[in-house]
Formats: sequence, C-alpha cells, structure tokens
Amino acid sequence: MPESKPPASEGGGDFWSSTLISSIFGLEPAVYGVAGVVAGASIVFFAFIGFDVVATTAEETKNPQRNVPIGILSSLAIVTGLYIAVSLIITGMQSYDEIDPTDAAPLATAFTAVGQDWIGDVIAIGACIGLTVVVMILMMGQTRVAFAMARDGLLPPVLSKVHPTYGTPYVITVIAGVGVAVMSGFVPFATLGHLVSIGTLFAFVLVSVGVVVLRRTRPDLPRAFRAPAVTLVATLSVLLCGYLMLNLTGETWVRFGVWMLIGIVVYFAYGARRSNLAREESGEKAVPGR
Repeated sequence: MPESKPPASEGGGDFWSSTLISSIFGLEPAVYGVAGVVAGASIVFFAFIGFDVVATTAEETKNPQRNVPIGILSSLAIVTGLYIAVSLIITGMQSYDEIDPTDAAPLATAFTAVGQDWIGDVIAIGACIGLTVVVMILMMGQTRVAFAMARDGLLPPVLSKVHPTYGTPYVITVIAGVGVAVMSGFVPFATLGHLVSIGTLFAFVLVSVGVVVLRRTRPDLPRAFRAPAVTLVATLSVLLCGYLMLNLTGETWVRFGVWMLIGIVVYFAYGARRSNLAREESGEKAVPGR
C-alpha cells in the first residue's frame, strides 16, 4: 500500500472544505495509506448503498424471512467481488499516481490510455446506465419508506394511496420523481454523493442504536430476523459509521444539519400528534387503512 501523504493543495482549507475530523481534532487530511482509504470510503460510501432497498420492499416479497437476507448478503458479496476484481485489473493497467483525481470517468480513461478506446466507450455507456438504474432503485426505496410513514400517520395520508390497478404507492412515486428531477438540475453530483453518504451513514447509526435499545426495552417483540452477537455488531457499526461521517467536509455536515432540522420540524409539527402511535397512547382510534 502506498504511504500516506497530505493531498495536493487546492486552496481554502477552511471549515467548509475540510473534513470535520480535521476541524475538530486538527488532524491533517491524507491520501493513500490507511488514512486515505478511510477518507475515500466516506466519500464513495454511496456506491455501496441500495442493498437496504431489499429490506424496504420486504412487504412485496414472498417469504421475506428467507429471501431478504439472501438478497442482501448475496448482492453485497457479488458487488464487493466485482469491485475488488476491477480495482486489481485497473491497478495493473495504469499506475495509481497517473490517475487524474478530477477525471469523471477514470475507469474508461484507463482503457483508453492502453489503446482500447472501444472498451472505454462501452464502460462509459455502462456507467451511465448503471447510475440511472441505481437512482431508480433508490427512488423506489424512498417511496416505500415514505409510504410506510404515511400509513403510520407520520406523513399526510394521501401519500399512502395505492394505485387501484398496479398496487403501488403512485402519489409519493410521482412526488419523489419530480423532486429528484429538480434536484438533479440544480445540485452538483459530488454534493449529492456526499449528502447521500452522510445520510445513509447516520441512518445506519440510528438503526444500530435502535436494535440494541429495542432488545433491552422490548424483548417481547416478535423478531423475524436473527443475527449473532447483535450488541457487538451494532456497537462496531456505530463506531465505524460515526468515524466515516467525521471524514466528510464541514459543508456536508451543515447541509445535513439543515436537512435534519427540516425533518424535525415536520415531525413535531405534524407526525408527533397525528401518528397512529400517538393516537393510541391518547386513547383515540387509529385512522383506518393506516
């Protein structure tokens, strides 16, 4: 592994462009080495999300107790193997210090550099198709999450409407599609990638904490899925995800804070009082159909 070293100076170095761990603890950012790997992992973490969409579609799956774990673990194993294989091949084709960090398509460029232009074109086309498919899959996951929240009363019930013919939550699907189209026209891809990474990492932290808390506070709940050493795995997940989050820039953290603030306002202004759980605790009847 190449030795860790400071990145090339790009100017700035203020809170907005520096990683949070640098701003808080004064640690210097690095490329290459273990520190560089961790910093890179926090940025490209979004490349490994989407597998959780399998879990959000559990209600639409036959025998989810068996099929959901198989789907998540097998897809993770296949993609990880492909990533490792591609990295090994590209490293053998082109030295790491010859790769332009500002290149939007370094994989295609690597093949072009060795005279395989047509393969570079195929990879570029495949990358565009792959990104489109990933966006559509994530949109499907988001609509299912919002659908479940609306069904539970945390969002307006109109969002939980199901199409009479296709059986899909069409209202929230249309809203999500329009929202994604608007954001894609005004927000840079790198900014979206960082926001997706920090949002997903934070969600993993919350899930890990929630699993441990519910194991202790609600041991009576039915649990369709079991995992060994849950407390240890959840603790490691919180620590590792938290550390990866610290390796994202202050600008990303500020945007994430604003987005979280909007969510908190929506929750306390609407969901906290109108949710089915709140209605049950106050002695009211839950809204039928939720």
